[in-house]
Amino acid sequence: MIHYHFLASWLKAKTETERGASLVEYALLVALIAVVCIGAVTFLGNEAADNFSDVGNSIN
Repeated sequence: MIHYHFLASWLKAKTETERGASLVEYALLVALIAVVCIGAVTFLGNEAADNFSDVGNSIN
């Protein structure tokens, strides 16, 4: 009976870690950053391209 109690306690301790939860949180954080970056590039892409064209034309 002592071995069963030890094994049950050990399994409970191993399964109650927050490692999986923190991994999901980091994945959501990375996904949110990617969405913000894609949105910023989409929103500012044409304006940035125009600015680069203006700078390139002024150099020539």
